Amino acid sequence: MRVVSLVPSLTEAVADLGVLVGATDWCSHPADLDVTRVGGTKNPKVDRVLALAPDLVIANEEENREPDLAALRAAGVDVLVTEVRDVPQAFGELARVLEACGVTARPRWLDEAEDAWSSPAPDRRTTAVVPIWRRPWMVLGRDTFAGDVLARLGVDHVYTTHEDRYPRIPLDDLREAAPDLVVLPDEPYRFTADDGPEAFPGLPCALVSGRHLTWYGPSLAEAPRVLTAALRAAHR
Repeated sequence: MRVVSLVPSLTEAVADLGVLVGATDWCSHPADLDVTRVGGTKNPKVDRVLALAPDLVIANEEENREPDLAALRAAGVDVLVTEVRDVPQAFGELARVLEACGVTARPRWLDEAEDAWSSPAPDRRTTAVVPIWRRPWMVLGRDTFAGDVLARLGVDHVYTTHEDRYPRIPLDDLREAAPDLVVLPDEPYRFTADDGPEAFPGLPCALVSGRHLTWYGPSLAEAPRVLTAALRAAHR
């Protein structure tokens, strides 16, 4: 079995199976990953993927572009495309990917991740604005995996009913929404203590790991603990 992954979280999920031969430039986990790099998630080098003669390419409907996936299919490659909008769906799609990669026994981390997310959401709710980009400012909107992750931790983001999944919202409007909290992940835009919080004076800002907020893979096992700690730290 030869597999190429075009999704960083899926790369991490299958990296230890012995089947991965290619991954994107953005696939940063595990840190010692030693496979051929095939470009970005939005602009993979299709010829480089084909040169690896994969039996399967794993992709995601949000992270990868349909023309690239169509080109791979046209060349005779089997392409598995995941769709993940909430935590339960993530577990189902991970099981599907692992099965397609020839796994016959569920990995331990998948059971641990499901256990980690089995607790009910807290009754106490916090409202938040969750930027994912600046210049222009973009935030989480409706129907997103990251939004569901936060909701299960007791955080309701302000634009959860917006007609767009990742709406562009002027900074003044974000401030006027008056959330309890601003959640600033380090991907896709790398918000830091010096780049992001200054735009929201007077509001507590939680700097969180984008891998734990947006990735669906082994990181899901520790995501509730890591994210909860970062959210609590913002209120200290």
